Amino acid sequence: MINLQKDGAVYTLTMTAGENRWNTNLVRAFAAALDEVAASEGPAAVVITSALEKFFSNGLDLDWVQGTEPGEGGDQKAFTAEFMQLMGRIITYPVPTVSAINGHAFGAGFMLALCTDVRVMRADRGFCCANELAIGMRIPDEELALFRHKLSGSAFFDTVQLARRWSAPEAVAAGFVAEALPLEDLLAGAQKRAAALAPLGANRALFGASKERIFGEAPSINQPHGAAHLLRSRAH
Repeated sequence: MINLQKDGAVYTLTMTAGENRWNTNLVRAFAAALDEVAASEGPAAVVITSALEKFFSNGLDLDWVQGTEPGEGGDQKAFTAEFMQLMGRIITYPVPTVSAINGHAFGAGFMLALCTDVRVMRADRGFCCANELAIGMRIPDEELALFRHKLSGSAFFDTVQLARRWSAPEAVAAGFVAEALPLEDLLAGAQKRAAALAPLGANRALFGASKERIFGEAPSINQPHGAAHLLRSRAH
């Protein structure tokens, strides 16, 4: 489900579960890879991408989450809390993180991308979209908090209320994607950015504490709680 490779100070975490629909097994495999990076020392940064060019992550494993197909997703009861806690961990992860969005990032996949520090996106195809309203689902408060922290006011409204599908050029113009690149240059471009940021990850405590001030229990922006606090506090 996850392949983790290291080149110098850059770790490339590749999701290999097809469309990378989220279930408990994917959450736990992802968390284990993060554990490995966190246990390292010295400069470090993480690039997150997908092995499947069409999809970065196509959201929740809905058939499994809704119980219509048992599948092999793992412990259903643990999923919501563990997924939200994973997103809270990523947004405050103590080394720089870069998403290389090489295909569609829908719903929970868009959440993952927004939890990282920097996003680069495939220029020619693929959308970022919070499609919950479009498919008849309520957006959780924790997800709203994440989007509110990471998107401008107009992009936030278009994303959560109008279910807008953002192409790479539109996402760059809206300010939440740093760069749109051809597919053949995407991963290398993300890794180059990660390598430049990796020295910031040498001091894990300082880098992580700074993120906690922005996204954690005592955010420096005008919100009662940080996005990470809400994500990590989800009980079920």
